[in-house]
Amino acid sequence: MKRDMELCRKILFAIEDQYVDVAIRNLKIEGYSMEQVAYHCKILHEAGLVSDYNSKYGDNHIQFFAVGSITWNGHEYLDTIRQDSRWNEIKKQIASKSLPMTIDVITKVASLGIVETIKQIFN
Repeated sequence: MKRDMELCRKILFAIEDQYVDVAIRNLKIEGYSMEQVAYHCKILHEAGLVSDYNSKYGDNHIQFFAVGSITWNGHEYLDTIRQDSRWNEIKKQIASKSLPMTIDVITKVASLGIVETIKQIFN
């Protein structure tokens, strides 16, 4: 399955909205299948952006999955891409330079934008 950074962003927002203190079961994201959401929750866990991930399979299909809370690093990442205007600008800059759409590149591009904004405020 191909990684979808838009879906990763939507998942982080959904966890932020829905998580209280127990894992979220079978998180639903409109327009995406259970398999797509579960896979992206799994890779967000592997990237250290969510605390836990668990799944159950039967008949070669996912039957159930649960995802935990957003980690500190997950919150830091989400805060750098929270505003739609910033997210769209980040994607545009990455595409225009033919850079890979990875968490590290997204974070660095977002951080550079934040530094520029801070410079403008204090100049």
